[in-house]
Order: sequence, then structure tokens, then C-alpha cells
Amino acid sequence: MPDKSPIDISVVIPARDEIENLPPLLDEIHAALAGRAYEIIVMDDGSTDGSDRMLAERMLQDARLRTVRNEKSLGQSASVYMGARLARGRFVMTLDGDGQDDPAFLPAMLAALEGNGDVGLAAGQRVNRRDNWQKRIGSKIANAVRGWMLGDNTRDTGCGLKAFRRDAFLDLPYFETMHRFLPALFLTDGWKIAHVDVVNRPRMHGTSKYGIIDRLMAGLLDLFGVSWIRKRRRRNPMPRLRELER
Repeated sequence: MPDKSPIDISVVIPARDEIENLPPLLDEIHAALAGRAYEIIVMDDGSTDGSDRMLAERMLQDARLRTVRNEKSLGQSASVYMGARLARGRFVMTLDGDGQDDPAFLPAMLAALEGNGDVGLAAGQRVNRRDNWQKRIGSKIANAVRGWMLGDNTRDTGCGLKAFRRDAFLDLPYFETMHRFLPALFLTDGWKIAHVDVVNRPRMHGTSKYGIIDRLMAGLLDLFGVSWIRKRRRRNPMPRLRELER
């Protein structure tokens, strides 16, 4: 039977074909969050490398680990959203399954979120990108155009290290690439954003699942939709409604 005790933190990891990167990453998360009440949810997004069997075996030895498998890949935003819906923690923290996001920064992310009740999202900002030059240039272009159109004051929305209030996240509109626009979406709903500098690590195993041109084009096209949302959406009334229902 799964553990039903109260927890504060749910760590959600979207992953596809990361069988070599996940075991050490899980160990690092346990070390980083020692002393806190937490769970880890790995969203296996249609892996074909045996990740599902490895995770099932690991769950037998790790009471804090939960895994959910998508039979076919649904994408990162879907994995993060489903993980947040399934989460039992008040705070949700995300990091990519490739090991490039260092779990040692999780406490700093959490402190930025817990230290101010007006902050809805703590966003990691990579200070030393370890990707190839094509990905770095594509990311700079996308971030510059996004910042100009949305005014979210975030230089790096592609960093997988994020921490947010679960209820506030679930109030946001869901769409396929929402994970790239979380700062703008949280700002639109009246939340403040905290930025935390983090160190990016090189990928140790496997290859990136994202192309440069397709990711850049998808992000630029979605900018127009998010810009429309920012102009038309009003502050979500759900937090006030929750107060009235208590």
C-alpha cells in the first residue's frame, strides 16, 4: 500500500528513455531533500529502453517513489501537468530526467518559494549552459523574443528546475507547451516570480529528445497565444473562492 502520510513536497520528473540517468538522479534527490517530507513522481513518457521495469523494481525498495507510464509520448507539458495533478505535496518541484539539472539546488528553490507567500513560482536560471552552441543560440533567440513580447523578466524559461504552488499551477490554463511559459502565466494570475541561479551539468548518458528548429518554431508560434492570454485573462478567482469555502 502507498504511504498516505502528509507530505510537503512532490518532485515531478518528466523522463523518456533515461534508464541510465534516472538512478543516480533519484539518489541525489534523496540526499538533497533529507529531513523533509516529500515524494518523487517519475512520469515515464513512453520510454522504450526498459525504464518502466527499472522504475517498478526501484519502487519496491523506495517508499517515496511513484511512477506513472504513458504508453506513448505525450510531451513534457503533459507529463508535468499530470504529475502535478497526481501530486500530494503543497509544493511541486520539477527537474528533467537527463541529469543536467542538479538536485543540490532544490533546497534553494524551495526556500525562495516558502520565504514569500506572494511568490507562486521559483524558476531556475542556468548560469553555465552545457548544451552545444546550436541549442544555446536557439534558446537565446527564443528567450529574447519571448521576453520582448511577454515582459516576464525571465532570461531562461527552458530550465527544468522549477518550484511552484500546486494549487496555483492547477489554476493555470493548460496547453501543449505551457511548461515554456510558466513565468508569464503565473504573473498573469497575480503571483510574483523568484529567480534562482543554478548550475547546469553536462548530459552523462543518452541524447537530447528535442530538436533545435522544431522547438524554436513551436515556441515562437505559441508566443502569440500566450500573449493573447495575458491580455484577455483576468486574475483567477479560485484562491478567493477557496477562502470562502473554508
